[in-house]
Amino acid sequence: MALLRAVASIAPSAARQRVIVAHVEYDLRDTAERDRRFVIAQAERLQLVCHWQHCPVIDSGEAVGVGLEAAARELRYSFFSRLAYAHGARHVATGHTLDDQAETILHRILRGTGIAGLAGMQRNRQLAEGVSLVRPMLGLRRRQVEEYLRVTGTSWVQDESNDDLRFARNILRHRLLAEAEQGPYPGATEAIVRLGEQAATLTADRAVTIEHLIERAVERQLDGSLLLHGRVTELAGGDRQLLADLFISLWKQEGWPRRDLSGRHLGQLTLMITGPEAVTGNAVTAASLPGGIRACRHPQGIQLWPPGASGS
Repeated sequence: MALLRAVASIAPSAARQRVIVAHVEYDLRDTAERDRRFVIAQAERLQLVCHWQHCPVIDSGEAVGVGLEAAARELRYSFFSRLAYAHGARHVATGHTLDDQAETILHRILRGTGIAGLAGMQRNRQLAEGVSLVRPMLGLRRRQVEEYLRVTGTSWVQDESNDDLRFARNILRHRLLAEAEQGPYPGATEAIVRLGEQAATLTADRAVTIEHLIERAVERQLDGSLLLHGRVTELAGGDRQLLADLFISLWKQEGWPRRDLSGRHLGQLTLMITGPEAVTGNAVTAASLPGGIRACRHPQGIQLWPPGASGS
């Protein structure tokens, strides 16, 4: 509601028709219909058009293997992308706050993440081809947002599931972070976000390095496979974590399935490219990877075959 009110307040009258309100109604709460009606009414009060879609998460089976939150997010952003294309919108804005960012980073730390995961949510990123997802409120605390609503006389409704301690994020919000800030660590939220910003800078620098490594050491073969030359180990200065990150980037670049690409798989690939047989006498020569990807030792490095490639 704060984002909606702010956007409406700065949009010139002539540009109001270019502002689109988008709402998703899930099948996760009995009050979802109430919230949808509330959003539509608020949009109409501001003379804005609201587009909404019912997205069944439980009944659709989307959550199988990925969890409710991830499935709901996928459905939500898919709807936003389609709506943006339909109306020629170049930006999709969401109301994530500094508190949301701290919770995201802490959740990833406790679940297990690398440096890239510590960066948290990006202020802007590509949502779909030609459409950017922007988070203009990511630098504001939740209490600042609520104060803005009170000062402007803007109504809002509270999602009661945000208080349900059965959900991990709510434990972080109402227990860990709340008790830390009320106790010995009053600046906990800001400190976590600063760590995320530093991680984002390191991740961006690392991404440039990996891009250069891929340009210099990866060769696309006529049979559809990729050849990763062994010289990449020297180019990477023997940094095995950098090599593991390189494989993740390759998977992303090629559009290969990454969800099941585990640390064990990355370890296999790293061992294959660094040539451990010189030390252990026990070389890893081939590996079957998620998504039907095959990796084999090659005289010049590692060859990676996606499903359907002639050599696989």
